[in-house]
Amino acid sequence: MNKGKKIYEGKAKIIYATNDKQLVIQHFKDDATAFNNLKKAKIEGKGVLNNRISEHLLLSLSQCGIKTHLIKRLNMREQLIKKAEIIPVEIIVRNLATGSLTKRLGITEGTILSKPLIEYCYKSDDLGDPLVSIDHIFEFNWADRKEIETINELSLRINDILTGMFKAINIKLVDFKLEFGRAWNKDKDKNEIILADEISPDTCRLWDAKTEKKLDKDRFRKDLGNIIQSYQEVARRLGIMPEETNIKEVNFGKPTSVKFKKK
Repeated sequence: MNKGKKIYEGKAKIIYATNDKQLVIQHFKDDATAFNNLKKAKIEGKGVLNNRISEHLLLSLSQCGIKTHLIKRLNMREQLIKKAEIIPVEIIVRNLATGSLTKRLGITEGTILSKPLIEYCYKSDDLGDPLVSIDHIFEFNWADRKEIETINELSLRINDILTGMFKAINIKLVDFKLEFGRAWNKDKDKNEIILADEISPDTCRLWDAKTEKKLDKDRFRKDLGNIIQSYQEVARRLGIMPEETNIKEVNFGKPTSVKFKKK
């Protein structure tokens, strides 16, 4: 598979063309961003860990019947994935109250929700990924009713699977972000909804089940330190990073080139 020109570069990943029009290469960067791109840093090794963790989680979901964009991991930083038309709506699945939910509604941090809560955000960095309703989605033709029904069903199913996986390794899946896309299914001769993007400590809130220590990107957002060590801990508990593995840990956990934009 030949790696072609850069098609798109986002905050955490770069997409490259291949010699197959239906496939692209996804490259995981070490860049970290927070607060709608107001806080930035490079965290050495983050892309490597996210690539490996996301591969493991997407493969696990695929084994449970969830269709994803992942074909295979190519190397430490890259995956071969299906080319998909990304639906411009981010799906937030919440099991506990934290983050923007507590700020918007004054809900106590850590409140256990009676059932998983699904929220929709319009995918736009310029607008700060604003919260939207289903009516907005339909009005502006971002997705149709059948697609949203499929996405909701898949999101809840993914939540069930991941919650169980993380519970088995003493981690609470507090909330997480999902993105979906339309990809061509040559067997059915039509587009179908598939899970896209990544699932990693960058896109999930993960708390230690006993101590509630944060093992995710909140360590960067809140300047808690030990960022890479926490991502490594998630990988170790998932069984994809042996205890003896040491990827220059001495250099990890301290973001470099942190920049803030003026509002």
